[in-house]
Amino acid sequence: MCGICGFTGERDTPRLTAMMAALRHRGPDDQGSFESGLVSLGSTRLAIVDVAQGRQPMASEDGSVVVVLNGEIYNAGALRAELISRGHRFRTRCDTEVIPHLYEERGDAFVDRLNGEFAIAVWDAGQRRLLLTRDRIGIKPLYYSEAEGRFLFGSEIKGILAGLESMPAINPEAFFHYLSFKCVPAPLTIYKGVVAVEPGEQVAWDAGRVAKRGYWALTDSPNETSDLGEITEHLEDLLVRSVRRRLIADVPVGVMLSGGLDSSLIVAIAAELVGRPLPTFTLGYTDDFEHKGREVEAARAIARQFGTEHYEYAMTHHELVEDLPAVLRAFDQPFSGVISPYFLNKLVSQHVKVCLSGDGADEQFGSYLAHRLAQPIHQVILHGEEAVRRQPRLVAPFEDDVDRVIGLAHRQDWAWRASLMVFSDQEKRHLLNPDHADYAPFSSTALVRNAFAACQSSDAQTRQQHYDCRTVLPDLVLTFNDRLSMAHSVETRVPFLDHELVEFVSGLPGSLKIRDGCCKWLLKEVARRRLPDHIVDRPKEGFVLPINDWQRGVLRERIEEGLSPARLAQHGLFRTKEVNRLVAEYYAGQTELQYKIWALYCFQVWYENASTGTTAGDRQQAIRDAFSGERAPRELGACLGQTNVTVPA
Repeated sequence: MCGICGFTGERDTPRLTAMMAALRHRGPDDQGSFESGLVSLGSTRLAIVDVAQGRQPMASEDGSVVVVLNGEIYNAGALRAELISRGHRFRTRCDTEVIPHLYEERGDAFVDRLNGEFAIAVWDAGQRRLLLTRDRIGIKPLYYSEAEGRFLFGSEIKGILAGLESMPAINPEAFFHYLSFKCVPAPLTIYKGVVAVEPGEQVAWDAGRVAKRGYWALTDSPNETSDLGEITEHLEDLLVRSVRRRLIADVPVGVMLSGGLDSSLIVAIAAELVGRPLPTFTLGYTDDFEHKGREVEAARAIARQFGTEHYEYAMTHHELVEDLPAVLRAFDQPFSGVISPYFLNKLVSQHVKVCLSGDGADEQFGSYLAHRLAQPIHQVILHGEEAVRRQPRLVAPFEDDVDRVIGLAHRQDWAWRASLMVFSDQEKRHLLNPDHADYAPFSSTALVRNAFAACQSSDAQTRQQHYDCRTVLPDLVLTFNDRLSMAHSVETRVPFLDHELVEFVSGLPGSLKIRDGCCKWLLKEVARRRLPDHIVDRPKEGFVLPINDWQRGVLRERIEEGLSPARLAQHGLFRTKEVNRLVAEYYAGQTELQYKIWALYCFQVWYENASTGTTAGDRQQAIRDAFSGERAPRELGACLGQTNVTVPA
């Protein structure tokens, strides 16, 4: 795991150093750089594999191809052996070194051979071309910008901002969509001119021109076999293989254990593979939140069963209040999704550098409300309301939701999914100040519709799950997974998102994922081979903070102050009276407004942090902070076994 950054154009060591300093949390163990008159590349390293020798950037034998990598290539050993047989020479065991040689063999198609999670920059000196590549699922982040006469890139937006002379303006379209989705959907970012590389995408800079291509996309092509026994066996084999790959490290590896199905299954498999006590980590609260108490007890039971070295973190109200600005600062742009992993990773960072997570199972195997409701809604559309009401088997699993199912059935699937947005398009037009920007051309509903249009499946449940895998997973889930672990210099690995497993699961029928109202049915069949029934059948709870309780309790004073007219006047983006109305109605008892209030407050906290962001004016201070008593960036010569070092002035 690393932070990577760079830019095209003339050499500018202070600029590169400032960008690396902004990404120091992603790689506190080492830093390295390559600088020429055409391009500069930087890396901050979290040493996990080949700790002593795995320094970046890495180059081909003749230095014509230079690479920086954030992430892990799990099949690097097999690729290295193949490349050695073709005459390539290696100096380290580091997975990064595979990439320049593989690029020499295959060009841009090198990515097709990789298994892992990665963000990669390849400088081809012969072609004078810079190539950015992001992994298939979007596990590792990557951004770029064409600004101030340069092409800049970075693992996080803050790395790019540190390389700019001035702060970019807020992108009104990105802001508009944030209020609906709790995050900014890729390829947009909150800043004009800063773009997210999308999952499964390559972006090439060539002589001042930028070109994109998608090299992978999620499909729903049916699998070759329909035999349930074979499907179950193959799924288990893929999952075991994925966990084994993600245990590859020269440092200890742990598991985030919630006590639910997904993380418990990861623990069961990993404990068997490592053959020694496995570090496991669970988040709890010192305050009396009943569901977290049950979760902690379930995690303890799993830890006892598999003999793990178990650690718990008891989060307090005080921490939430004090740390929330730092949590939201980690995202570089507005975010009002899950934030609890920040506090869990405080604990993880005290014991291990690498931790496995159960993220990604919900989207693939069918765990969300939208997945559960998809088939009943489809049945209403096919057979009519009364026919469905007369079928107890269809209605029983959704008894509490049946009226909602009937109501939603009169909309297309994308339309009722859009109805779940935090703020609807119409609500935002009442909320936002038209004097700031023209929001009329923007439509979050259209984004949802277009995402559904990209799925060719006629199966209602599959369409809902593909929407989540293409949007919610990379933009929301994997974003908090990455930023809130990296804020504490922890690498999180996600076994459920091995692309081979994802491709297999996407080709399975929805009836194997949700059966008779039972979510994750197939995954549970696999889990029963290793876990007790009370864990397999336990209702999902997950890392969910009691936002409503906190907003009405410890955060109330800060929310009312943060959303006051005086504070909102700092940017003038909202109609103050409309915000005041929402706050008043929420505290008068309309709890259904909780996520609207949370989205508004998180934006305000983010904005007040971002308004003091690091740009060129803070560059020299950033350099002093980053290299006070530390090693300076290295030039390519050091990558090639030489020792010349560039020291910033």
